[in-house]
Formats: sequence, structure tokens, C-alpha cells
Amino acid sequence: MAKKKRTPQERTIDPAVQKMLEIAEQMAISTAFDRADMLAPCPIGADGLCCKNCSMGPCRLVKEGDRGICGATVSTIQARNFARMVAAGAAAHSDHGRDLVLTLKAAANGEAQGYEIRDVAKLVKLAKEAGIETNGRTKEEIANDLADYYLSLFGQQEGEILMTHRAPEVRQKIWREQGVMPRGIDREVVDTLHRTHIGDDQEAWHILQGAVRTALGDGWGGSMIATDVSDILFGIPAPNVSKINLGVLQEDMVNIVVHGHEPTLSAMLVAATQDPELIELAHSVGAKGINLAGICCTSNEILVRQGIPSVGNFLQQEVALITGAVEAMIVDVQCIMQSLGEISQHFHTELITTSPKVKIEGATHLEFDEHHALDQAKELVRRAIENFKNRKQVYIPKEVTEELVPGFSHEYIDYAMGGTYRGSFRPLNDAIAAGRLRGVAAIVGCNNPRTQQDSYHLYIAKKLLENDVLVVETGCSALASGKYGLLQGEAAMEYAGPGLREVCEALGIPPILHMGSCVDNSRILTVLSQMVAEGGIGDDISELPAVGLAPEWMSEKAISIGTYCMASGAYVIFGGHSPVRGSAKVSGSDKVARMMIEGWEETYGGKLEFVDDPDEMVRKTLEHIDKKRKALKLAEYDPSKFGRSGDRRIYQVPVDVPLAEREAYLYGGVPTEAAEATTKPAS
Repeated sequence: MAKKKRTPQERTIDPAVQKMLEIAEQMAISTAFDRADMLAPCPIGADGLCCKNCSMGPCRLVKEGDRGICGATVSTIQARNFARMVAAGAAAHSDHGRDLVLTLKAAANGEAQGYEIRDVAKLVKLAKEAGIETNGRTKEEIANDLADYYLSLFGQQEGEILMTHRAPEVRQKIWREQGVMPRGIDREVVDTLHRTHIGDDQEAWHILQGAVRTALGDGWGGSMIATDVSDILFGIPAPNVSKINLGVLQEDMVNIVVHGHEPTLSAMLVAATQDPELIELAHSVGAKGINLAGICCTSNEILVRQGIPSVGNFLQQEVALITGAVEAMIVDVQCIMQSLGEISQHFHTELITTSPKVKIEGATHLEFDEHHALDQAKELVRRAIENFKNRKQVYIPKEVTEELVPGFSHEYIDYAMGGTYRGSFRPLNDAIAAGRLRGVAAIVGCNNPRTQQDSYHLYIAKKLLENDVLVVETGCSALASGKYGLLQGEAAMEYAGPGLREVCEALGIPPILHMGSCVDNSRILTVLSQMVAEGGIGDDISELPAVGLAPEWMSEKAISIGTYCMASGAYVIFGGHSPVRGSAKVSGSDKVARMMIEGWEETYGGKLEFVDDPDEMVRKTLEHIDKKRKALKLAEYDPSKFGRSGDRRIYQVPVDVPLAEREAYLYGGVPTEAAEATTKPAS
């Protein structure tokens, strides 16, 4: 049944996207927002009550007492469906890590054109962790051996994945006791797919235990490897200044947009767009130069390292083409809409697929090979330049472009907190212990066209900042905050509570730290582990006043991320519809949901919950943070104790306010403009 068609303002809070949706409607071009309005989700499948794992079905459980043809119960079917989402998400992120390891090995052997070992210090550190000899050896020799070792972890059949030993000892003990310590990255994905086949694992809790082990193999295995190897090849991210939103496209330049998740090709495109011959070629066709920009997590990869501007997050890929200003959109893997092939036909844009895993109807396929990376990147740029002459009408919404400061790796946070001579998480822990920071929240995940784009991300982030919660973000969530100015240092003055504002001013950081792409959620695990190692606020991640949120999730990768964060001890809140939601018509259909909240909390100290209302998400987050603070016997959170030092608002006090009245003027509880402007998202 079709739903009511929403206005552009109901579909997104981004003014740039609103304008492009109006243009799309005038041109009769369908977008994800249109399709979300036309296609109502299947209520049975949405609750995880449909099984299609064999040809006896699909079996739809719609009333009390229903079972599948094989006899499968509601809880078995829901657990199997959830576990398969975890396996698919883990496979996608971990395969991303494998591809990077193969590039590292090729670079070490001089077989990957244009790539080099950029961070030797991190290479040596990781090699020592793996027991690889480093003394008297070249960086290439070390990198080759490290690549071989990492590749072995994908196929490892027994033992423990090395990076799990970075977790607190208490956490490792729990994993071993529960039998969920991952043995090998690929093995756990296969294990989950096997146990969810017809006639195999039928006990819901046991199925979920397999899903937990698979997710841990992703978070503390494949994804962590992806982040580490990216740092070796492209450098550890550090803060830089860049721009975001559709206005980064340039009317007088050749625009190339990269989209997907792999940093290998995009890094070479950065180099190719700076080639003097190609710049001269661009001039010869009437362009002022070459402009490279990104979408989604490929954007994040080159944003945090090279400061390449971002066109926006997941739901902006279609409207970027509708600007008519993109000569080439070059895609690799993950989160790429098939509709791009059709939409590109309305414009001069050439859509180019580059991965052996991805082909799209209507796109040109030019398979990327790291062995000839720079030459291929130059050829892709050349094609875009030659396409510039085919442009027609262009509309770029320039007025909503924002500046942002991304690039907060866990290494940089350690440096920023501790200073030049001794990196340390002690200042962060002390700020939490003193109540200057109420706690920490990680807001991650995608956009979903069934919600109002960016609204949950922005609303929840602002509410948490007001309550002195330091926020770290990755992926599309980070890009959402960037579009509305929350990734600027000045944002602390507008949005942060008094304690968080003091911390941001002292360290010179924004109130929200952009930590990278969605695969870089492994950096968040590292930060939490280092906070525990620093001491003073608990012996395990489960004791920290910290929460993870995915307000607008939509992908299987998000389910894997949420599961490994839960198993690491975190309380994880997903926004929107639950894939294991109970149905009033089906008895016992809330059993799996209760396992993931109550059962997992008892077993792992973390839990995973799906919450529809953003205010409820904020309330539950703060309630959990305060509960953990109380258990640690930390100072009670009291914002009135802070904000009286280093507050730049003192310079904004009118000159006619007497000195004796200035403190009352500043701290009299007058709401900031930001607080007044924070409105609840449209339902």
C-alpha cells in the first residue's frame, strides 16, 4: 500500500537536498525518497517474521501458534534473520580489509603503482604486535610479512584473532567464557551462514551467540585491519579544514565525484587530479581546473587525510547527479544505488564502476587494478575532462556549503589530550570523573530515506552536547554533523554545555570529533579500550559512561557494528524499525528482542535496543550514562559547577553591563540560540 507523498522539507532537513528534490520532481526523475514514499515495507518481513532460507517457503508467521513448514518457531526465524544480517555486514567490512591488505603486500613488493608505506612508525608498531622482526629490515620487508600475517587471520581456523588482545583483559575473559572469541575472520562468517541453513541451529540464543562471534571477528578483526592498513598506506588522519555539501561542486571546473568505501582508488585520483598535464588538458576544454569531491565513506577516507571536500552523505548520491555538474561519478563498493545508472542517462555524467564485485546497468565498467593504479586513475580523470564539453544546464546550491574539521584518529586524540611530550587519555578520564564531561557518545551509521534525512543525527547530537556529552562520529553521521556546522571549533560555543565547552576550548577541538569512515568504528573501540587502560573510570568498557547510537541506520553493516560494540560492553541504541520487533498477533515474538536487551546485558554488560523516538533515545542515553557514573561513584553531574573559565562568551557581554552583573548575565540560565533552534525531527 502506497504511503502519503512527503514534501521535500519532510524528506530532509538539508536545504540543498530540498532544492534538488524540487528540481528532480520538475524533471520527473525518481529518487530514493520517492521510492520510500511509494513502497510501504512488508510488515511481516520488517518484524523478522518471514523465512525464505529454503524453497519450502517463504514462510510468513502472522498469528499466534504459527510455525514454518520445517517447524521453525518465531524466535528461531528472527534470530536466523538477524544473524544473517550480521554475517553479511561483517563480510562486507572485512572484505574491505582484505583488499587493503592485498594492496599493502603489492606495495611492499613494488607491484602497486603509486602506493608507498607512508607511516613507518605505525607499521613497525603493528609488526611488533604480530611478533614480526623489525630490526635491520627495510619497511618493505616488514610490510610484506605483516600483510602475510594479516591475510592468515582471514583464513585462520583455530586460536584467537590477534587484535582482540587489545581489548581490556576483563572483556577478553568474558569472550572466552562465552565461547565467542573469534577464531578467524572468514571462518566466523561461514559458521553463521552454515548454522542458519535449513535444519541447522534452532535455538535462538545459540544462534545469536554465533552472530556475536562473527561480529567480533569483524570489529576486532577485519575492520580493525582495514583501519590499520589504511593508516600505513595513506597516513594517520589528523585535523584539517575542508568543506561539505553540494556547493563544493564547481560550475567552472571539471567535477569528479568518488563514491563507495575503498580508499585505494580515491587516493590515486587525488594524485591524478594534481597532474600538470591533466590540469592543462582541463584548461584546453574551457575549465578552470579539476575538482575532486566525495560521497559516503570514500569521501570520509580522503576527507580525513587529504582534506578533499565532501558532496555529502548516502542520500545525496542521486541529487549530486541532478545538479548536472558532475562529469564522472566513479564508484567502487557498498551503499551505491542502482538508480544511479538510470539517472546518469538524463545528464552528461558518466557513471563508472571499478570493482570486480560491482557492475551496474547503464554504467561504464573499468576494473581497477592496483598494479597500474596511477595510470588508471589518470585515464579516469582524462575521461571526465573530455566529458566537460557535453555539459548542459547546471544548478549547484552553493549557499549551504559548510566548513568542517575532520581527522580525529585515536592517535590524534591521545596526542591532543596529553600534549607533545606524552600522549595520554588521563585528561579525558579526569574530565569525566570530575563531571566536567557527563560521558561519551558515539553516533554512527547511515541515512535512511524512510526518516527525514539527517534529522535524527542532528537532533540527538545537539541534545547530547547540551548535556555535556562528548560526541565522536564516523561515516554518514559525521557528514551530517559537518553539513550543519557541528564539526567546527566554534560549535562548542553555540551547542555545548558549560563543562564540555571548557574541554573543547582547552584542547582546541570541536564538540563532535569526526573519526573517519564507517569501517573506522574500530578506532572508537580503541579509544574506549585506552580509556579503560588509563584507569580511574572502570576496568572494562561496560563500566564506562558511554553509549553508541545509530539513529538512521539502514544497512547490514550497521547491524554487525552494533553487535560487536554490544559484545565489547557498550549500550547500543538503533533508531527506527527493529528487525526483531514483536508482533501483538504472534505469541512470543518479543523473545529475541528481550534476549538482545536483557540477555546480552546480563552476559556481556552491553545491550542492543531499537527505539523509534529521538527524545527517548536521548533520555535512555543520559539515563545509562548517569547509571554508570553512579556505579563508579563518580562526582554527580552538575553543570552549574563549570563554564566559568575560558568562556569566550565573556567578550560578547554588552559594554554597558556592570562588572558585578556580568556573571549573572553569562550564567543566568538564558538559553542559547542553538538550544532555541533545536526542534524535534518530523515523524
